[in-house]
Parts: sequence; C-alpha cells; structure tokens
Amino acid sequence: MRMLRWMSGFTHRDRIQNEHIREKVGVAPVKDKIRENRLRWLGHIKRRPSDDPVRRVDILYLTYVKKGRGRSKKTWLDNIRNDISLLDLNENLTFNMTQWRKRIHVADPT
Repeated sequence: MRMLRWMSGFTHRDRIQNEHIREKVGVAPVKDKIRENRLRWLGHIKRRPSDDPVRRVDILYLTYVKKGRGRSKKTWLDNIRNDISLLDLNENLTFNMTQWRKRIHVADPT
C-alpha cells in the first residue's frame, strides 16, 4: 500500500482509505490475488498424474504430528476448501484448464 500511495500522490496524513487508492491505481486486493494463485496451483496439482511427487500434497495427512495447545493450525487444504466454497467451484473443473482459469481469475478493476 505504501507504493500505491506514493504512486497516487497521497500520504497517510491524507487519511484516504486503501480501497479508494486501489480503485484509483487499478489494482485488485492482495488477498484475492493470493487466492487466485493458490487455486491455480491446485489446478496444476490435480492435472498431474497420480504417481507424480507433487500429488503427495493430496495424500499427506498430519496425523503423526504432535498437537500443541490452542487452536489447530490452518492447513493448505483447509484454505483450498474455503476458497472453493467461497467461489462456488468444483474440483472436477480443474481438469478443464481454460474453464478453471476463467473461474478463478481476479481481474484488476481498471
């Protein structure tokens, strides 16, 4: 945000909200872009053959890890499940790369 503020000629003292600055510069929110990259990687993993080393992420279970106190850690698969439900996607759509990319793409608001 510091770079975007500098590009648009504002400072923190101007007290302009981040959303307004992002709209002016034409940049999508960072969390949406991170979600897009995470789902793009999921599509890559799902399209690989089942014996590929990258597919081990699908099989990996954290049952052997000693649990500490407090809330359990959020795993990559938990994030993926949340992203898929948020965008109302189906994992079978990953095999059609063009449709998958269209559905997960976050356009810059320009």
